[in-house]
Amino acid sequence: MALPVKKVEIEIDPNSGLQPFFTLDSATIGLLDDADSILGSLAYSDVTQYVIDISTDRGATRILDKYNAGQATITFDNTTRLFDPLNANSPYSEQLLPRRGIRVYSGGTPVFFGVVDDWNLNYNPSGNNTTTALSSDKFAILAQQSLTAHTATSQLSGTRIDTVLNRPEVDWPALERDIDTGQYTMQNDVVNEGVVVLDYLNLVSQSEYGDLFISKDGNLTFQDSTVGPSNTNLITLADDGTGIRFTELQVVFGSELMYNRVSLTRVNGTAQVAEDLTSQVFYGITTFEQNNLLNNNDADVLNQANFIVNKYANPQYRFDTITVELAELTTLEQTKILSKELTDTIFVKFTPNNIGDPISKYAQIIGIKHYVGNFSHKVIFNLDTLDFAPFVLDDTEFGILGGTIETYDYPTVTYDDTIIYDGTQDPDGNRLG
Repeated sequence: MALPVKKVEIEIDPNSGLQPFFTLDSATIGLLDDADSILGSLAYSDVTQYVIDISTDRGATRILDKYNAGQATITFDNTTRLFDPLNANSPYSEQLLPRRGIRVYSGGTPVFFGVVDDWNLNYNPSGNNTTTALSSDKFAILAQQSLTAHTATSQLSGTRIDTVLNRPEVDWPALERDIDTGQYTMQNDVVNEGVVVLDYLNLVSQSEYGDLFISKDGNLTFQDSTVGPSNTNLITLADDGTGIRFTELQVVFGSELMYNRVSLTRVNGTAQVAEDLTSQVFYGITTFEQNNLLNNNDADVLNQANFIVNKYANPQYRFDTITVELAELTTLEQTKILSKELTDTIFVKFTPNNIGDPISKYAQIIGIKHYVGNFSHKVIFNLDTLDFAPFVLDDTEFGILGGTIETYDYPTVTYDDTIIYDGTQDPDGNRLG
């Protein structure tokens, strides 16, 4: 099957006097009112015909980690020195600059919007020379900006993020953000001179237990703690013909994400500790700790600690990554895969070696990678299990009051001939059934 059509654009200065850039009456680069071809400002030029391969990496590898700056590596054919800043005859010689924008599409769908960090020229005696654009999403810009000293007023987490983005030393474009209001109130906060903007925004997000990331189309996105898993536009990946086929699935079962003691502390507050004593009997004590949260009261912090320990107190059979080869899919299936974004929900179903019953689980996408060549386009999703998921109002799968939720089956536990756990309760002592 045909691969989705890829497109790569780089940001250029159409007033540099070099061609091919703004061209009067051109359908693509001659529209005076078009956002991508405005005289007197930077514009985007299509350089797809020179692309050899593309790789992108966005998101996180573990759900409790903050989202990292997305990365993209794009290799161009440079046999004619077209992508050489010292070649005065190249229309791009003055355009290969750091912090210029770069955009990647597949099948018309955004895959990565960011900025170029470095242009690396690779020379080979055979003449098969290449130029590689090493790029990051705009988290990299926020990581290089610092806040001036000020005192923040008490406000909801999303409002706090918007307020920071509006500050003159940040000046984030209003059209490049998608910010939820937030559910938790942040306290009055004295911000010291020189605090890194990205570090501060991540702290606000962690205080909300929300998600902060750059979307695939370049928007700074904040999803608050009410954004749970959703059955909307759900896709199924399966090995039995009942869903989109995948080529590889990696599973983790162990203690990598097991915490049965959670200690969270806010600024000017006391440590709020939530524990699963039954899990501690089986596995010993494993602690997750965060300090200096910005929440306005300890009750909110304790609520978050309880949520974390309920989800991570026990080892999970967890889908870690799943790989899809777009060359093997129909156009509709390709579109469904490319439409997925960080935090989206998918359903995975597989039967290892066709032995036993199918294993089926919902999972949340926490990372997305693309590897694009001439004959292949692999998409890899990093996943978090949704065995323990928050209730989502009105959702057809996660909003059913009478629905079932997977529980961990403990055997009977005794100590000095006294039964301390009989298998009929959940880890928090609530009766099952």
